[in-house]
Amino acid sequence: MVQKKIIKKYKICVIGAGHVGLVAAASFSELGHRVICVDSDKKKIEGLKKLIVPFYEPDLEKLVRENTKKKNLLFMPSLDEGIKKSDVVFIAVGTPPQPDGSADLTSIEDVAHRIAKNLVSYKLIVEKSTVPVQTGQKIKETIQRYKKNTTHFDVASNPEFLREGKAVYDFFHPDRIVIGVESRRAENILKEIYHSLKASIIVTDINTAELIKHASNSFLATKISFINAVSRICDCAGADVEKVAEAMGMDERIGNQFLQTGVGYGGFCFPKDLEAFLYISKKLGYDFGLLREVKKINEEQRVYFVEKIKEHLWVIKDKRIGILGLSFKPNTDDIRFAPSLDIIRLLLEEGARLTLYDPQVKKERVFWSLRSQKEKSSSEETIAQIKFAKTPYEAVKGCDCACFITEWDELKKIDFKKIKELMHYPLIADGRNMFTPQVLGKMGFKYIGIGRV
Repeated sequence: MVQKKIIKKYKICVIGAGHVGLVAAASFSELGHRVICVDSDKKKIEGLKKLIVPFYEPDLEKLVRENTKKKNLLFMPSLDEGIKKSDVVFIAVGTPPQPDGSADLTSIEDVAHRIAKNLVSYKLIVEKSTVPVQTGQKIKETIQRYKKNTTHFDVASNPEFLREGKAVYDFFHPDRIVIGVESRRAENILKEIYHSLKASIIVTDINTAELIKHASNSFLATKISFINAVSRICDCAGADVEKVAEAMGMDERIGNQFLQTGVGYGGFCFPKDLEAFLYISKKLGYDFGLLREVKKINEEQRVYFVEKIKEHLWVIKDKRIGILGLSFKPNTDDIRFAPSLDIIRLLLEEGARLTLYDPQVKKERVFWSLRSQKEKSSSEETIAQIKFAKTPYEAVKGCDCACFITEWDELKKIDFKKIKELMHYPLIADGRNMFTPQVLGKMGFKYIGIGRV
């Protein structure tokens, strides 16, 4: 990746080395800024110093390696040192969902306290984490309350819109850059940081910038749930949702993105942000009932998919089923809130024997995820019914059904002639409508899709 010309180099501290923080830190350093990436997880920091990236994201390892070598990118566990040595501090710590849907802002508050303690010169403090509207006000109040001197500072909001699996690309080719500020000084600094990127910069107040992120993700989730609801009608009516979506997407007012039917959306952002937006709206006095229905449709889509498999296999108990694709989307190893986990749980409850395959997801992460949610967790006995395969062909060997859950390129190019020879019964459950039913039918497969004819 070619380093772009900048008009001013800034000393930047990015707090948090997760999916948001690490991509931002590496990308800012690629733009020529001097970046310190801080994380409280010392093991993660030690790994990054050795150029071990803690998660899979295309092109990220290359950015980390090249900019560490140039000394534009440093990793350290000391938050105090990172703050003191920087002009701009980006907060990119986790804001996990709580049972009531609200975001846990403990880490945000802790960082605000530490900034106040180490505020010895002007700093621009920028929210990068996804936070509820009015969080910026709380950060400002906290720093103001606990700082030891009269040093000036600004707080700003700069929500990220990076898609996992395409995060590095999205950073350098954004649809827009949103900055919420209270001062011209803060506005100018952020514009200078992003100067070399060719993108429209939307300048708002902080509350508006915070709201844009939740509104955007909730709208995209709504679009996905809408077309999935249409797919259910297509199944009932004998219509083809793929053609419906294609025709809808040709309308410029609608667009063709996020009109792909399947087992629903997953990942950390959409489910968490929709829940948070519901909570925020209720707290502010508005009942956003539409979003509750979006969530309901999404959850039902997994159940519907498993019910379609049951219709074909009759009794699921002791049937061998291959699950191909575990991550919530291709080109990432992230399985947080992944549809595959719900489908695995539902099939285990029916007594199925599962063989799982994914190009990037490790089995330890799957077992941890299945055990971590107590209200949905499977017993050790049912988890013992799971095996992991090293190839998709190994995953379907002797199976009564092959479920395709994630649209990895590798799976799109799979050799179905070989699959047919390996399977006990040739049933394909296509959770992403990746394949053509007529083609598979001619090869002798039984096909399950979503809203397909």
